[in-house]
Amino acid sequence: MDQMYYVEKRNTHGDIPLQFSAHAQESFGATTMAYAHLHDYIEILFTISGEFQIVLNTKEYYFSAGDMVLINSNEIHNVNSLSDGPNKYIVIKFEPEILYTTTQSLFEMKYVMPFILNESTHQKIFKKEEIEKSVIPNIIYGILEEYTNKTYGYELAIRANIYNLFLYILRHWNAQNIDLNINQDINQDMVRRLQVVFDYVDNNYQNEITSLDMANLCNLSYSYFSRAFKKVMKKNFKEYLNYVRISKAEKFLTTSDLNITEVAMKVGFSSSSYFIQQFKQYKELSPKQFQNKYLKLNK
Repeated sequence: MDQMYYVEKRNTHGDIPLQFSAHAQESFGATTMAYAHLHDYIEILFTISGEFQIVLNTKEYYFSAGDMVLINSNEIHNVNSLSDGPNKYIVIKFEPEILYTTTQSLFEMKYVMPFILNESTHQKIFKKEEIEKSVIPNIIYGILEEYTNKTYGYELAIRANIYNLFLYILRHWNAQNIDLNINQDINQDMVRRLQVVFDYVDNNYQNEITSLDMANLCNLSYSYFSRAFKKVMKKNFKEYLNYVRISKAEKFLTTSDLNITEVAMKVGFSSSSYFIQQFKQYKELSPKQFQNKYLKLNK
């Protein structure tokens, strides 16, 4: 029987979608802590007290005090508390984009892929005995404290902690000779060819660029390039190009006096209406709303 679930909306500060969030979630007694859902965020659960069951893409896992759970982007999951007493865990969510940039090297991308593919079969539960003497507990509590207090520079502190957390996880797996098999079909020639595409887009995003242009740049047929690009990036080239343009537009909206139409033209969109449509799709609010909210928050 298919699992029923809902798609969770992104967390916001006012109307601006957040790149990360942190909070403690608790209940008393056996109950449903989170109904089946999915979201774009990568999610970390760190247990303070109690015992729990989590279902990740229909597979059951169990965790308790001192354990950590790693939930991939767009992985369907629900959580139930099992113990009669207090049940509490810390929840940290963040956009996968925190771990990579629009100019990401594919050599670095291999470190990120395990956490953005919901078919990844890597370790989901990190037991207390495995992590209690590591840096993980301090990192988790540090993220929660920074997010709760929001002292000056907390965004940078949280990003740094997230990087350190995933660096620990990857090195931990590497020390155990765990092969994640994420990039096994991506040969070095394809890495080199696609890196040329990333570099070209980053330097020419404001110009008209087509998939055919990029196929020719890579000396590949259009159909082969399109299949290879989507296999690696999990989005087609047009979607990737728009993602880069929207990312660049954010900077112009918050650091310049350009109006919406001027920003649209500046980053390569042929019309302001299409720019607004794409911006809403990626950011869940219009460019003007994004600009106004940013200015309001930074007065």
